[in-house]
Amino acid sequence: MASSTFAELLLERAGDGHPGLRFEDETYSWAGVVAAARARAALLPDACPEPRGRPRHVGVLLENVPEHVFWIFAAALGRATAVGINPTRRGAELAADVRHTDCDLIVTDTAHLPLLDALGDAVPPERILAVDTAAYRARLDSAGAGDGFGEPDARPGDRLLLLFTSGSTGAPKAVACGQGRLAAIAERSAMMGIERDSVTYVAMPLFHGNAVMANLAMAVHAGATVALRRRFSASGFLPDVRRFGVTYFNYVGRALAYILATPERPDDARNTLRAVFGTEASAQDMAGFARRFGCRVIEGYGSSEGAISLRKTPDSPPDALGVAPPDVEVAVLDPGTGAECPRARFDAAGRLLNPGEAIGELAGPDAGGSFEGYYNDPEADAERVRGGVYWSGDLGYRDEAGYFYFAGRGADRLRVDSENFAAAPVERILARWPAAVMCAVYPVPDPRTGDQVMAALEPHDGASFDPEEFADFLAAQPDLGTKWAPRFVRVVRPMPLTATGKVHKRPLRRLLWDPVDGQQVWVRPGRRLAYEPMTAAHAEELRAQFAAHGRDHALTAL
Repeated sequence: MASSTFAELLLERAGDGHPGLRFEDETYSWAGVVAAARARAALLPDACPEPRGRPRHVGVLLENVPEHVFWIFAAALGRATAVGINPTRRGAELAADVRHTDCDLIVTDTAHLPLLDALGDAVPPERILAVDTAAYRARLDSAGAGDGFGEPDARPGDRLLLLFTSGSTGAPKAVACGQGRLAAIAERSAMMGIERDSVTYVAMPLFHGNAVMANLAMAVHAGATVALRRRFSASGFLPDVRRFGVTYFNYVGRALAYILATPERPDDARNTLRAVFGTEASAQDMAGFARRFGCRVIEGYGSSEGAISLRKTPDSPPDALGVAPPDVEVAVLDPGTGAECPRARFDAAGRLLNPGEAIGELAGPDAGGSFEGYYNDPEADAERVRGGVYWSGDLGYRDEAGYFYFAGRGADRLRVDSENFAAAPVERILARWPAAVMCAVYPVPDPRTGDQVMAALEPHDGASFDPEEFADFLAAQPDLGTKWAPRFVRVVRPMPLTATGKVHKRPLRRLLWDPVDGQQVWVRPGRRLAYEPMTAAHAEELRAQFAAHGRDHALTAL
């Protein structure tokens, strides 16, 4: 029988003695986890009064530790809203996140307390709980066990989570997720192969939707065991899998690439892992990970907003996102006209022949009503839902057989010599270069009009950028578009990432082609595939061209 709220799912575990949570040397039964959540829910009325017209907002500023899990669950049982605060943000930006989401209470620890200095008196000191202090333990003890929490008060429409987007293309926005939606997501556990005997590995940050929705919630539904890691570590991945007997792992961004960059051993496939699920891995990384670790890699497309999703089927082309589930309508629409874009056409080498007309925005024509909105951000809501259509902000295209392909974020469209194309197909090609752990492709301004292609490449440890080898590699790629070869290449160590492991392109774009912090930048001066070091003379000549064509503004508008 389907549960209407996530609180109901939790309460089904209240008497469950099966191991529910493992962290370092600690183990909690599911019954113990629910008891801990109830105790924290009981603390809420004493910790802060309930505001008029909305639930309490509990900001959680912690790494992946058991207290983070307990407080998410406490919010579910206490009809509060858990706000995931990103601990990698600092100063005014972190303070703005807390203020924007109207946090009434903040749960943190002594290590993270200094991050709240910029808040001033926005949250009174008595409403900031440091979970590793004696004062916190005393307040928990005085609140009691809270056995009555969660039944039958919670409603499907209760706002349970506020989860910030990654901020890879703009300011982070707080996505709302209700009790009902999280319960429905949790009940998809069988689709991911999560069963009672499964051990799921949560190493992606709990303040982001991927860890909660694609792992923790599903483990609750199945009664599986959750192995929690404080923060993701590529080198610690396989030892953790073996230590905890992990069967399922969720990822986002470039996590697989970093794991694959660790030294390979002949016994890597001797492990308990059955399946991994995530988004934004390259086809090469998915195949390499499955081969090396002897597991199934399930790639999908979705977002914390939850309005549209795509699933990769066994017959999907390697670079495709897949198809929409039977109950979800997804289309590629022209954001200017709202019309559906023509289907993509390819040549014999797999080169996209009509990017200008085929690439549009991934959208849900009937999904506007399923989007629960961003908190206190009507402008962002209006940008996402227009005319009843949910606009994802992501670029994509669809082939004649109905398979969807990712083409980048909204800011990842390039126009080079009057040809429009997107960054993701170029990135998929550059990802084949053996020397690179990961790559990013993005536009930088052209002195006359439009853009030039720039790539950032992170080499493997011990590897260096060889311009001749790179040029030969590009020349050997049959599906490299005639305008796609990078004009500039920046060698980075490491690649800038958001807190959720996605490439952060905005700081790269702002650097333009200028070498900083000892990073090498290479330029292809002419049409020939040949790269040379970017020098001060090159930069001076480029800036002079911008001035000569009245394009100085393009250098400061990024």
